[in-house]
Amino acid sequence: MTSSPDAAHREQVCATALRELLDLLAQDAPAEQFARPAAAARAAGASGAELAAVDEATQTALRVRRTLNQHQRREAELTALFDTAGDLAALRDLDAVLRAIVHRAKLLLRTDVAYLSLNDPAAGDTYMRVTDGSVSAAFQNLRLGMGEGLGGLVAQTARPYATGDYEVDPRFQHTATIDSAVLEEGLHAILGVPLRQGTHIIGVLYAADRTARAFTPDEGALLSSLADHAAIAIDSARRMEETRAALVDLNAASQTIRAHSEALRRAEDAHDRLTDLVLRGGDFTEVATAIGALLDGGTLIHDADGTELARVDADPRTPPAEAVAASRASGRAVPLDGTWVCAVLAGPELLGSIALTGRPDLGEADRRLFERAGVVTALLLLLRRSAAEAEDRVRGELLGDLLSLSGTPGRLTARARRLDVDLALPHAVFVAHSEAASRRLLLSSAARAARAHRGLSGLHHDHVALVIPADDTGSRARALAAELTQATGAPVTVGAAGPAIGPEALSLAHAEALRCLSALRALGHTGRGADLPDLGFLGVLLGEDTNLDSYVRRTLGPVLDYDTRRGTELIHTLRAYFACGMSQSKAKDSLHVHVNTVVQRLDRIGHLLGADWQSPERALEIQLALRLHAYTSASTSTSV
Repeated sequence: MTSSPDAAHREQVCATALRELLDLLAQDAPAEQFARPAAAARAAGASGAELAAVDEATQTALRVRRTLNQHQRREAELTALFDTAGDLAALRDLDAVLRAIVHRAKLLLRTDVAYLSLNDPAAGDTYMRVTDGSVSAAFQNLRLGMGEGLGGLVAQTARPYATGDYEVDPRFQHTATIDSAVLEEGLHAILGVPLRQGTHIIGVLYAADRTARAFTPDEGALLSSLADHAAIAIDSARRMEETRAALVDLNAASQTIRAHSEALRRAEDAHDRLTDLVLRGGDFTEVATAIGALLDGGTLIHDADGTELARVDADPRTPPAEAVAASRASGRAVPLDGTWVCAVLAGPELLGSIALTGRPDLGEADRRLFERAGVVTALLLLLRRSAAEAEDRVRGELLGDLLSLSGTPGRLTARARRLDVDLALPHAVFVAHSEAASRRLLLSSAARAARAHRGLSGLHHDHVALVIPADDTGSRARALAAELTQATGAPVTVGAAGPAIGPEALSLAHAEALRCLSALRALGHTGRGADLPDLGFLGVLLGEDTNLDSYVRRTLGPVLDYDTRRGTELIHTLRAYFACGMSQSKAKDSLHVHVNTVVQRLDRIGHLLGADWQSPERALEIQLALRLHAYTSASTSTSV
């Protein structure tokens, strides 16, 4: 039995509908197009059973389409996750990692906004770190307390949360700050998942839309997978930054070690060079030159008294007491007005100081090198002091033997010659005394003075004595008293005698110098220097070889010479003036001249003898000289 033409047509319509459904599946056509084959069958007059078969095939095709779409979407998501993992693995900068994570989340979930917050353990909250698609400044700078809002709840509970419309969702703890920022951004649907590192939550990753909608479990799973990748990438980036920082620190430490090693090597080399220079007998100028060459500056070396010992490429200057004291207290070199000053010490004892000019920017390594130079300078000063003390002992022994005449004059002269002292030349003997200065300081100061003048010094019969080449004993005594007073910081009185030639004469001169010193102290002339002639008639009385003519000449010489040249009688006028009790009116009667003549003669005498000639002390000296002059003149006349 054959079917009717109508039945055949309907079967063809149904077969056509099934083929079209298959074509739509093959074309991945939109879902709404799958209703078209059923409509065509219905229009062609298909029976109810046939239409039911077409509808069932349509539903099956739609299910197949959804399954295919799900597989395609999963495949795309997996591909995207693998791409994300690859992209994140290639990133090394933390900021770049975070921006890549947020941007990928926005693309994968096709949302309006994506953002990421990180927990702040110190503040106890979570803060917005990176956003993509955000337009609100308030939202971009938002901080959420733990448990506040959706993000705060995710950060606190370590569980993902989603809302279709945040503004009206009662599950979350709303705050004015959070709600205002979300409203300003215009967000409604929000999905947040935790960023985990092991058991620790380090932040939250979000995807959000500006329209209300529900997030599917697949979207939540996708964002969570991305968050897991992100957490690993963040941890890797942080570790990379820590490693990079550690490498930077290691490199800096390595450079510091190299610089320190180089500084040590340079310091040791400089110390060896300077020490070798000292041990080879180098002087202060050679040491100063070496220091200046090592540190590229000018150098000055002073002893403890501020006396310049050496100066190279620098202007003369006094060592600043404050800077020397500061260096002595700290044990370090100190800067002052562009100059570095270092105290030279032997334990607590100050031996001197060195100064470095032209290097105001002295670095730590060069500063320590300069301080090492101070140690070497101390070694040189100690060696020189030891040598000087040994030489002073030898010179002191010779001085004692010379003034005591212990030995033959010939042997004493030979010993002196070995010390570069020529006793065939005129020498003066000086005896120094100070009530305030210590004996040791006075003795060392006298030794320096003696060495400077190529003489001898030492302690003899409990007094500091010196033998120094001199012709004018009195002026040398005054200069020596001033020099020793300055060196010791206390008044030093100096008695002198001489000049004398040879050991025997020097021994006698020493006794006279002691008498002179005793007279100076008895007269209260502390801190002065003089020889016996400087003491006037007292010197005449104390001197063993009394030279009356010398005393008269020292006292009246200018007047005697004036009378000789001019044929005047000023000496006669002086005798008459003093004989009349220093009365001008009585003197004019005695001289049988007008008083104006007496006044004129006395004025001339004042010009010749000095303005103080009528003072009690000078008047006494002049009257004694007048009497001695009369005596010597009478003796000469009698002998003739």
